Amino acid sequence: DAASAPQNEPLIIFAAASLQGAFDELAVAFTSAHPEYPEPTIQYDGSQALATQIIDGADVDVIAFASEESLVPVTAAGRADAGEIFASNTLQIAVAPGNPHGIEDLADLADPALSVVLCAPEVPCGAASATLLRNAGVEVTPVSEETNVTSVVTRVASGEADAGLVYATDVAASSGALEGITPAGADDVVNRYPLAIAAEAPSPQAARDFVTFVLSAEGRQILDAFGFGAP
Repeated sequence: DAASAPQNEPLIIFAAASLQGAFDELAVAFTSAHPEYPEPTIQYDGSQALATQIIDGADVDVIAFASEESLVPVTAAGRADAGEIFASNTLQIAVAPGNPHGIEDLADLADPALSVVLCAPEVPCGAASATLLRNAGVEVTPVSEETNVTSVVTRVASGEADAGLVYATDVAASSGALEGITPAGADDVVNRYPLAIAAEAPSPQAARDFVTFVLSAEGRQILDAFGFGAP
């Protein structure tokens, strides 16, 4: 009797904050391609915060982080395989539309008259920002260090801050709320995003099917549309 057959549990995905737009769309497309599964449940946050939850025993099927380094503690704890790289991203300087402060490059962010927000150094966008600034020989004193990139986006878009370093995909997804300036050296600091299956995934088959879907041509097309580079 089909009515009494056990229902599949929703897939639990932990994904980096920068993936929100793309993964919301991937989840809908996956459910359309696999009607046997309910739409996944996705938790978005900074990769470091998610890693801590997973190591502490949170139920999760699929893990998508914003850097290879951020997955290492999860893999070392035996909570996931090493996964594979499925996307890449670079940084931009996010400013208000029209660039009212005339910011042209990283050196402008050192101006003490500007309020600049960065990601905290322990999260992938913060680690990438630190590398980018160090490579450019620029020292910035941020007014705040946020635990995920979405918070940086929000503060610049709301006018609380004059500028911030975010991913190119965040600017693309801002629907015109942000303008992006690609700084010199951005192409030398590329974040590579791993996609992994949890060792104790409650729904391992669904997890495998979702990973296969993300890596498929249809999944690639969605990631491309949100500005993510190929692996």
